[in-house]
Amino acid sequence: MAINHLFDLKGKVALVTGASRGLGKAMALALAEAGADLALNARTADSLKQVSEEVQRLGRKVALVPGDVSDETQVAEFVKAAHQQFGKIDILINNAGVWEGTYFLRISKADWDKVMQVNLTGAFLVAKAVARVMLKQHSGKIINISSVLGMRGALQAVAYCVAKAGIIQMTRVMAMELGSAGIQVNCLAPGLIATDMTREYTEDKEAMKGYLSKVPLRRFGQPEELAGAVVFLASKASDLMTGSVLVIDGGESLV
Repeated sequence: MAINHLFDLKGKVALVTGASRGLGKAMALALAEAGADLALNARTADSLKQVSEEVQRLGRKVALVPGDVSDETQVAEFVKAAHQQFGKIDILINNAGVWEGTYFLRISKADWDKVMQVNLTGAFLVAKAVARVMLKQHSGKIINISSVLGMRGALQAVAYCVAKAGIIQMTRVMAMELGSAGIQVNCLAPGLIATDMTREYTEDKEAMKGYLSKVPLRRFGQPEELAGAVVFLASKASDLMTGSVLVIDGGESLV
């Protein structure tokens, strides 16, 4: 098999949550460049217009399927809409997430609940709804987006760390339960990536000085640097891979 064919996503349909900006947008565009048609999810349709236009300029079909990932009824509705639009869902990028950073003793229950509901429960609800579609197809690729903070602790990140650790364990259980149906479930764990969510930290020169001094590559990442990894996990190239965590972090998790 030609190596380029292994990464070709022509004829595939991908649903990407949290697709309006940051990592979600970058991963959606990477899949489109590889040939996939896209169903794009975020809370509102308006927030998806720019990325939708970019996908269309790449020659791919696109559907906007807005909805709140933490609301089970809305999840069922937007997954159904994506399925009806394209007749199948081959790839799920389970990416939607929020950040509420503060110390363990200071975080409110409301902020804890918000992070859990979006980052963990939301991922569970979307994966469950899409897996039911994929079971009928006897095939599919589910890519859950975790973080290196799901693998180690970090100050002022208790809810985020716990939720992202849960994503990793959920990925492993899903892989065990869905593998016999031809569904691969893997996890992408980025390190610090420059996005709107991390801007306050990445633009703090003193904080970056301390952080980068410990990272082997001495830099944080850009959203586009996840493109190769997400296309790999979505493509034939990763057909023998399931239940794995692919770390893209400049070596951050080594120290």
